[in-house]
Amino acid sequence: MGGSVVMVRIYLTEGQHQFERLLAWLHDEAKVCGVTAFRGIAGFGRSGKIHSAHLIDTSLDLPLVIEFFEVSEKFEALWPELNQRVPEGHMVYWEAHVNADTGLC
Repeated sequence: MGGSVVMVRIYLTEGQHQFERLLAWLHDEAKVCGVTAFRGIAGFGRSGKIHSAHLIDTSLDLPLVIEFFEVSEKFEALWPELNQRVPEGHMVYWEAHVNADTGLC
């Protein structure tokens, strides 16, 4: 049937300059199996400010989404540090299932 994992999605904007630091931490220290990052073409959050891509824009302040999954036990161990690194209200996570019965990495 597959293994149980925690799916994590983190919402940022390029202008916050958090992406590189968080990605490096997930790779080098947390050692999660894999991460996918998406750049949005438009979005807004609590502030209500719309961030969007236009052909004439010179600034890069687009929405970013970092997504990964990890086994529950490892996620629970990473949670305190991850929660400190991600701004409040910018991360969601939920239980999911992966089509692998043994090890993810």
